[in-house]
Amino acid sequence: MISLTLDGLAVRRGERRLFEGLDLTVRPGEAVVLTGANGAGKSSLLRAIAGLLQPEAGTVRFERDGQDLDPEVARTRHLHLIGHQDGFRSGRTAREELAFQVGWCGGSPDGIDEAVRALGLEGLMELEVRRLSAGQRRRLALARLLAAPRSVWLLDEPLSPLDARWRAEVGRLMQVHLAGGGIFLAAVHDPLPIPAHNCPVGEAA
Repeated sequence: MISLTLDGLAVRRGERRLFEGLDLTVRPGEAVVLTGANGAGKSSLLRAIAGLLQPEAGTVRFERDGQDLDPEVARTRHLHLIGHQDGFRSGRTAREELAFQVGWCGGSPDGIDEAVRALGLEGLMELEVRRLSAGQRRRLALARLLAAPRSVWLLDEPLSPLDARWRAEVGRLMQVHLAGGGIFLAAVHDPLPIPAHNCPVGEAA
């Protein structure tokens, strides 16, 4: 099981420091929501944890069973980042896109089938991604979490395009992930449908 610790983290974008001195520990089975105004640095924090953005100061540490885990190993083998933009190639079918992403993350075809069923995508998999609604695209992106299981989920506005039914269902899947010892951090404006710790981000936090 993996835990995550941020020590004195500071992130700058251009000439502006988004936040500094951020301390946070997330243990197995815990969820954290990142809150703050637009531009406060929530998405940048997720990218810094994922290793896509270099912090100005501070450290990001991963531990497994109480032992330090190499950050590169943690990020490449144990972490999923689902950004606000899904990054799909719109001319590919939903099946092609999901198979590509899951294969890249080391998942299996059986995992794909289970994820498709869990997220109600059965009738959409042969459609080109550009023909999917925003909510359908988000469910397709979230399917990667189930088809290629990893302990750490970093989610940027994961529920924003979803209707009430799918917000509740994704909340249930989040609870299953936590019950299995996983963790996640989610940048949000609206509350999640499950209990989570709050971490304000930004200069006013």
